[in-house]
Amino acid sequence: MFTGIIESVGKVQSIQNIAGDIRLQIQSDLDMSDVHLGDSIATNGICLTVIDFGHHWYAADVSRESLNRTTVGQWQVGQAVNVEKAMLPTTRFGGHIVSGHVDGLGEITHASRDARSLYFEVTAPMELAKYLAEKGSITVDGISLTINHLRGNIVSLNLIPHTADRTNIATWQIGSKVNLEVDVLARYIERLLLGDRAADIAQPSKLSLDFLAQNGFLK
Repeated sequence: MFTGIIESVGKVQSIQNIAGDIRLQIQSDLDMSDVHLGDSIATNGICLTVIDFGHHWYAADVSRESLNRTTVGQWQVGQAVNVEKAMLPTTRFGGHIVSGHVDGLGEITHASRDARSLYFEVTAPMELAKYLAEKGSITVDGISLTINHLRGNIVSLNLIPHTADRTNIATWQIGSKVNLEVDVLARYIERLLLGDRAADIAQPSKLSLDFLAQNGFLK
């Protein structure tokens, strides 16, 4: 688990194709003294398992599933990435609960300045809109952010100078793809509301206003 508070901006050092998937090596100034093989490090919001590491780098394998659901397939050597080690029980919980499991790709559709902050609009996939809430949390490329406003599936975000200085958002441009993770609680609530229907593999989750009304959640 992670908090979405970025510890360092790393750099993609190498990308190696191996039998259909890839192996990444990430250069970073993270303190690796407490890292062990098999530990998790979130890299642009993707939970990756450390398979090798040194003082200023770590390596991880990326499966076809991750390649299909994240921006990894678009990464280039030298690209800046946000990195965060898995949280400890003693970690100060400054962000929100982040699993590192990407739900979909968003697109930066607006970027401007708002006083000293940077203002972005991110268009999320339509199927994720039901999990988003104004003033709720969302993870964008591993960064825990508050949703300021929502217009359908368009998320408005403000990033303060401190966040801008300690993450890779300087690389975000209109048209950039970003990894999105919705609040994990929203996913579990949807599943719980299905009740016994959740076991029906022939009926994928189609939570709707009609479903909520029929089950007494709306009047």
